[in-house]
Amino acid sequence: MNAVFPEAFLWGAATSAYQIEGGWDADGKGPSVWDTFSHTPGKVAGGDTGDVACDHYHRWSQDVALMRDLRLRAYRFSVSWPRVVPEGTGVVNEVGLDFYDRLVDGLLDVGIAPMLTLFHWDLPQALQDRRGWGARETVDAFVAYADVVSRRIGDRVPMWITHNEPSVVAVDGHVVGGHAPGLRDPALGLQVAHHLLVSHGLAVPVIRANAPAAQVGIAINVWPQQPATEAPEDVAAAERQYAVEAGWYLDPLHGKGYPAAIWDVYQAVGIAPSVRGGDMATIATPIDFLGLNYYSRSLVRADPSEEPFGVAGVYESGHHTDVGWLVMPRGLYDLLTRVWRDHRPPAIYVTENGAAFSDVVAADGAVHDEQRVAYLRGHLEAAYSAMTEGVPLRGYFVWSLLDNFEWAEGYDKRFGLVRVDFDTLERTVKDSGRWYRDTISTGEVR
Repeated sequence: MNAVFPEAFLWGAATSAYQIEGGWDADGKGPSVWDTFSHTPGKVAGGDTGDVACDHYHRWSQDVALMRDLRLRAYRFSVSWPRVVPEGTGVVNEVGLDFYDRLVDGLLDVGIAPMLTLFHWDLPQALQDRRGWGARETVDAFVAYADVVSRRIGDRVPMWITHNEPSVVAVDGHVVGGHAPGLRDPALGLQVAHHLLVSHGLAVPVIRANAPAAQVGIAINVWPQQPATEAPEDVAAAERQYAVEAGWYLDPLHGKGYPAAIWDVYQAVGIAPSVRGGDMATIATPIDFLGLNYYSRSLVRADPSEEPFGVAGVYESGHHTDVGWLVMPRGLYDLLTRVWRDHRPPAIYVTENGAAFSDVVAADGAVHDEQRVAYLRGHLEAAYSAMTEGVPLRGYFVWSLLDNFEWAEGYDKRFGLVRVDFDTLERTVKDSGRWYRDTISTGEVR
């Protein structure tokens, strides 16, 4: 395939605050739920924490220079809420806010557009102590925090994302318990999901008021659901699972409300969230773009014994990444075309796409990560195919710029275009980073 992207296409890479910044208690920063979670024995592989991570808090200028050398046109990063508002509400930590002020100016100085995510999972622990996202007060606290940040740097940040992957916060953090805050309560998880969406809808006009020229959106992670066979029951099972995982977020964001069939099941088992009057209209506040995070797809079949939706996962053979995810570029094409068909967002960005592989430093001092190059090439070709069918894809962000703290996996899984030695913190651009630089330079996927 001869995939040549438009000149205006936004080529970027992404990170998040807790995964790279370190400085976990520096300069007045308050603790987050991930500080608490990672410091709890047995919660993170190897007992790892984000205390130091990539030390981006102190080495940000070095990392901006790396971005410049990679010829990135945009950089997606997140703000640490407890670094800016240590208690979640109230007093603003000006020193913490200064850090993001400097980072934004540093990016603009080298011609890189900032894409800022306000919440990438590191809720201030002080708010979690008051029921966290399960409490309506946290919605108000988020809107106030969005106001603080957008007032300070809204004049220089052209793209804003309210939340990254609300489903992961809701499900992994509050139903499965594998992520912070480590709870297992399905009813709470659904209430958390609702509050995240409401807070998004309330924050959008606040950001727009403070940054009139900016575009505002949200980043949703979606795994397309592939039926194991063409049998009608398997096809129906795949549609149900898609509604549970994707429709529950995409539908209300686009004014369709929660999927009725899924809502009915949740209501029947007594775990449907509490919804106030006006909430659904708030969630459907128009956005300027939709961010989609894609890593793989799921293969599913009907299984009536699997409550409450009668869906079971099926292992799919093939090439898998180090976190066990099937390499399936076609799934990105399927996702982009379906979301465009179903919802018609004004613009779409792939806000995360990448793969973890066991990178090693070769004898020549380089990191020859051919598997990652092949992964990125395949997914960019799939994205281009979707664009040729009218999908308004405006940009693509590799996950991730740097090897980092990979949540409950600790430092064992490496996603970066740049290798980080977590003992010395030395950065080494991998072959994939050089390949991506060349792709950005020409606009052509080779």
